[in-house]
Amino acid sequence: MTPDWTPLDRELDRWRAAGRMLPVWWRDDDAVAPGARLGELMALSDMTGFPVHLAIIPAQASPALADLVASRQTLIPLVHGWAHRSHAPRGEKKAEFGAHRPLPDMAAEARNGLLRLSALFGPALRPVFVPPWNRIAPEMVALLPALGYRAISTFTPRARAEAAPGLQQINTHLDPIDWRGSRSLADPDRLIAQMAGDLADRREGRADAAEPYGLLTHHLVHDAAIQDFTAALLTRLAAGPVRRWIFPTDPEETT
Repeated sequence: MTPDWTPLDRELDRWRAAGRMLPVWWRDDDAVAPGARLGELMALSDMTGFPVHLAIIPAQASPALADLVASRQTLIPLVHGWAHRSHAPRGEKKAEFGAHRPLPDMAAEARNGLLRLSALFGPALRPVFVPPWNRIAPEMVALLPALGYRAISTFTPRARAEAAPGLQQINTHLDPIDWRGSRSLADPDRLIAQMAGDLADRREGRADAAEPYGLLTHHLVHDAAIQDFTAALLTRLAAGPVRRWIFPTDPEETT
């Protein structure tokens, strides 16, 4: 069944008619090493012109991935927790940095993640903390600036531009995977309607229009349906009133 892109096309037309540009960014989680699926992601990035912000798992990150990133300016490394291991009790939602263990232990892992990826990726690394499963205890958020982080990225529209003093919040908003069901592509018409609604909320002042709109992908679990939808969406956005957004090296230029 072919997705109905009409709701998104109409909303993008409204942005164009209003003379507005939508900042869009792309975050892909769980990278640790080069591979065929990462190669497919890079090909899609090249085709559409959208850089990929790779949320990299520090404990598993390989020197080969660092070499690849060094050769590609369109791959932007971020810090994805520490080992991507849940510490939540049985029956609770998964979280590596939730309120389930001592704060000093979590702080040490977050600091070590930044240090290890800084050593691997050098100045290309953005000091952005991406908590696995997009969950993090508020007390941990407050510590991130002192650990060297300048931003945090989770999922759903942000409540405010700063998650804590000195810590920008730049979230993702659209995830094409049906995590609770097939683990393939979610209902594409629902995804399209969601994005059209998100953009209408921004245009009409019900949501923060300054926050870059984030696409969230997970290349290691993509199948053909997810890949095809992602390609179609990015191709459409590339032709629309869209500004491709990259997390800046200067924290003062975040939005």
